[in-house]
Amino acid sequence: MKKDIHPDNYRLVVFKDMSNDNYFISRSTAPAKETIKLDDGKEYPLFKLEISSTSHPFYTGKMKLVDSAGRVDKFMSRYKKHMDKKTR
Repeated sequence: MKKDIHPDNYRLVVFKDMSNDNYFISRSTAPAKETIKLDDGKEYPLFKLEISSTSHPFYTGKMKLVDSAGRVDKFMSRYKKHMDKKTR
């Protein structure tokens, strides 16, 4: 492996899945603007995720639609007239 290409500032970071409020702790260099205090009394940097293995349909086996910022509604309203023509 090449030397001096990996960062040295690894630390414990809490990754929180915002769709189901599940979290896990891992060593990372991910930038975090917020912090969170966990049950152990320590404060950790918080990195928010839209989706993780606890909410992704591939891992859960459930077909759950994760709609962030109304993207699905926006798409449906934009192409509604095209979909109506197809159903006729």
